[in-house]
Amino acid sequence: MAKRFTTNFVQSLAAVLAGNAAYFLLMPFLPLPARHVPFRADLGLAVDGCFCLVAYATFRAITGR
Repeated sequence: MAKRFTTNFVQSLAAVLAGNAAYFLLMPFLPLPARHVPFRADLGLAVDGCFCLVAYATFRAITGR
């Protein structure tokens, strides 16, 4: 059980880091409403979350779970 928790945690952490890295690298090319403004809940935050979700789904697909 502890190994599964650790595996899920590492995959989730990697997905958040990879998703945020991709989002912040592509942010200058995104339309203005999709750019996140610090300390605000806006559309950019949702777009960033989608990047992380795609990264997580990719990691899960690669590992076969």
